[in-house]
Amino acid sequence: MTGTAPRTPRDPHEPRDPLRVGLVGYGLAGSVFHAPLIAASEDLVLAAVTTGNPERAAEARAAHPGVRVAASPEELWERGADALDLVVVASPNKTHVAVATAALESGIPVVVDKPLAGTAAEARGLAALAEERGLLLSVFQNRRWDNDFLTLRRLLDEDALGEVQRFESRFERWRPRPKGGWRESGAPEEIGGLLYDLGSHVVDQALVLFGPAVSVYAESDVRRPGAAADDDTFLAVTHAGGVRSHLYVSATTAQLGPRFRVLGQRAGFVKYGLDPQEAALREGLRPVPGTVWGVEPEELWGRLGSGESPLTGGGTPVPSLPGAYPAYYAAVAAALRGTGENPVTAHEAAAALDVLEAAKRSAREGITVTL
Repeated sequence: MTGTAPRTPRDPHEPRDPLRVGLVGYGLAGSVFHAPLIAASEDLVLAAVTTGNPERAAEARAAHPGVRVAASPEELWERGADALDLVVVASPNKTHVAVATAALESGIPVVVDKPLAGTAAEARGLAALAEERGLLLSVFQNRRWDNDFLTLRRLLDEDALGEVQRFESRFERWRPRPKGGWRESGAPEEIGGLLYDLGSHVVDQALVLFGPAVSVYAESDVRRPGAAADDDTFLAVTHAGGVRSHLYVSATTAQLGPRFRVLGQRAGFVKYGLDPQEAALREGLRPVPGTVWGVEPEELWGRLGSGESPLTGGGTPVPSLPGAYPAYYAAVAAALRGTGENPVTAHEAAAALDVLEAAKRSAREGITVTL
C-alpha cells in the first residue's frame, strides 16, 4: 500500500481508541469540511486545531468541546507522533507543502486539502518523503464522493452509455463581484484562481473516470472588474483511451449549465445541480452514522437516454446515489490502521497537477500541450 503506514491489522471486533487528529487551519475548509467530517467519524477524534485568529479559536472550542487550540502548527510538532495519529492541512494553499513536510518529518501521517502543491514536482517530492518515512500522505479530493460522480461511476461500470466519447463537466457559479482573500489573489505564490481551486476537482474526476491525459488545451480569463486571478477557465483534455473531457470552471456564469453531460455511443447522461453536501455543511448540518445524509430530491436526478434533451422530457430519470463525504475519512482511518488503502494518493494528485500546469501554459501561450 504505497504511502500508508505499515501497521499490523487488528481484529475488527477488538475495542480500540479513536485516532487523534490535529487540524491545521480553521477557515472555510477547516471549519466547514474537515472538522465536521472528522468529528462525525467513529474512528477519529478532533484532538487539536491550529489558528492564530481568536474568533476562530473560540468557534472551534464552541463547536468541538475539549479540543486543544494551538496558535501555530509548530506547537503540534513539539509533541510529535506521541500526541497525534494524523495531521490534516487545511491552511492556505501556499502553506500546504511546508506544513505537510514538517508533519511528515515529525513522524505524523498527513491529509492535505487540494491542491496538494503548486506543482507536480512538489507533490512528487512530498510523496517520496512520505514513502521514505513509511507514512500515509493522502489528498482531500472530496468531490469523488459527490452524489452525481458516484452515480456516473455506477452507470459507467454498468456500461449504460456504451463507449464514452465526450465528457463535459461544469463547476460554475454566479459571483459577479470578487469576494477578495487569497483564493482570488493573482500573486503566483498564493496558488489562487479557479484553475487550481475548482479545477482541481473537475480534473481529478476526469482522470479517475477516464484515465491519464495525453494533451491539454485551455482558455483562462479574468472577467470581473477588480479580480486578480482567473475566474473563467475552460480545459479540453484528451485521455489516452480516446475520451475527450471538456471542463469548465467559472465564477461569471449567469446561466448555469449541466453539472455533467456524458455522451456515449448508445446513450447520454445529463445531470444538473450540485451535490447537496457542501450546502448542508455550510448550514451547520452534520452527518450522523445511521441517519440520512447526502440525499437529493427526485426532481434533481439526472436523466439517461438518447435523441432528445432532458429539458424537454427526454431520457429516463436515474436515481442519484447518496453523497458520501464521510467515506473519505473512514477510508483514511482504515489506511492508518492497516486495513485499507489510501483513498487518494499523492501520485494521483501529481497527475492532476500535471494537467493544471499544462493548462496554465496552454492558456498563456495559446497552444495545445502534450503530456
